[in-house]
Amino acid sequence: MTTDADADQEHDPDDPGVPSTRVPGPVRAATGRLQRRYEGSAVRELAHRLGAVEFGDRIVLFGAALLLSVLPMIILLSAFASQRIDDDIAVHLGLNRQGSHVMESLFRPSSITVNLAVLVSLLLSLAGTLAMARSVQVAYERAFDQPPRTGVVNLGRCLVWVLCVGALLIADGAVGRTMRNEPGGPWLLGLVDFAALALFFWWSIHFLLAGRTGWRPIVPAAVATSAFWIGLGVFASTYFSSTIVSDSRLYGTIGVVFTLVTWFIAMGAVIVLGAVFGATWNARRTRKGRRSATRR
Repeated sequence: MTTDADADQEHDPDDPGVPSTRVPGPVRAATGRLQRRYEGSAVRELAHRLGAVEFGDRIVLFGAALLLSVLPMIILLSAFASQRIDDDIAVHLGLNRQGSHVMESLFRPSSITVNLAVLVSLLLSLAGTLAMARSVQVAYERAFDQPPRTGVVNLGRCLVWVLCVGALLIADGAVGRTMRNEPGGPWLLGLVDFAALALFFWWSIHFLLAGRTGWRPIVPAAVATSAFWIGLGVFASTYFSSTIVSDSRLYGTIGVVFTLVTWFIAMGAVIVLGAVFGATWNARRTRKGRRSATRR
């Protein structure tokens, strides 16, 4: 005799003796509605584009390139110019006095003489820096569905971008030291940084894409990247001061490097996420405009 409980059960087709609980109809309907809404949602497209740019791998490689190539080159060039970089890093990280003291202990002043080993280090650092720039370019190309570019001309484009980034960081550090202690300085500095960074990322995306994407479509990506960058600065000022002190106590000098790696990876995440967010926003807005024009 078949009971009501048996009627509410289905049997596994591979093993008819093993019953499986039937999913209630309302649950299946609700799941189907959620799945259909997700398939056409901005979240789904954002996730798809993040997968296309290989978000996790891209930001880790970006952080590694900064640590292994860009930072050593900056240290060498700063030593040649008899300048310390720990103050600039402390300003960009928003470190307090204790955190700045820990950072100072990592970058001790030293004199460097030009020899073969130093020249090789500079060349390797330059190669790694160009690889970092190329990684950013690839992220932009994949986010905006553009084919990759190669060749000597494109390598020169990456070199120009690296030089512009260096000039921006130097200018930002100088402005930050001047305005930070003024009345209302942090707020005014934030507005200036937001505007300057938006303009810089607007130019960066257009330049690294070699003008294949117009100025207007990349505005959302530039604004989003600038907003994320400012958000990272606010987060860094509240997080990294305590983290860098605790890591230095727990691991010693190498603990400061752990903090720097985290910061570098976060910078890569900001750049890639801003580009993907902007590209997704622009693509959906363009499709919506086309549908509205078709209906008319």
